[in-house]
Amino acid sequence: MADSPLRVERRDDGVVLLTLALPDRRNAMTGELTAAWGATIAGLRGDRSVRAIVVTGDGSAFCSGGDLSWIAESPNLNVDAIRDRMLPFYRTWLSIRELEAPSIAAVNGHAVGAGLCLALACDIRYAARGARLSAPFTQLGMHAGMAATFLLPEAIGMAAARDLLLTGRAVDADEALRLGLVSAVYEPGELYDAALAAASRIAGAAPIATRLTKAGMRAGGHRSLEEALQFEALAQPVTFATEDLREGLAANRERRTPKFIGH
Repeated sequence: MADSPLRVERRDDGVVLLTLALPDRRNAMTGELTAAWGATIAGLRGDRSVRAIVVTGDGSAFCSGGDLSWIAESPNLNVDAIRDRMLPFYRTWLSIRELEAPSIAAVNGHAVGAGLCLALACDIRYAARGARLSAPFTQLGMHAGMAATFLLPEAIGMAAARDLLLTGRAVDADEALRLGLVSAVYEPGELYDAALAAASRIAGAAPIATRLTKAGMRAGGHRSLEEALQFEALAQPVTFATEDLREGLAANRERRTPKFIGH
């Protein structure tokens, strides 16, 4: 629907584009947007026609984070009541991590607090030059939420994560690239096409191999070399038994683009 806070576009190549569409609110995570996000991600779960997902924001911001207006409106809430509200909120937005299909965050503008965590929940992040990323929780008088203390160290290491979480400072796109917070920086007019091109490349790869690769790197990857070897000694034989492997080898030999079917 045109007036939905979340636009969903399904492309013929298996890429799904999710656009946070509250530009007047800088794509803040309102109750309506949160509900739409949860329902959409639930609908994508288990849908094998989805090969890759791109998340971006409408307007000048990627996502300005949680809508905290309810705190001022409900001054008598106790810790348990707030916790009961926040945990479902966190889990709804982080549910994109549970999808088998890889996801790309196209950070078109500022990503703040929980909005940064949404970008971190995606497998790959690209940023537009001019975007700023920050986790200013302590500067607002609150502890970090939405798994920021896990997601930031996972992406950039503990030392850099301490810097961003304790100071609350914002980094521009170029510094985010140096830190490893994003994988590439593009001019604003090029970001959308670059993210979709990368998603199309992922969507064109062998689906079973792609899903297993994402699974193997979930939650920061393997804890040891041996654990990685054990997982790969199961995952690689699974792909060896697929028609897609034979197609990939034949396409490489014949110098053509493979046509993977997910079997």
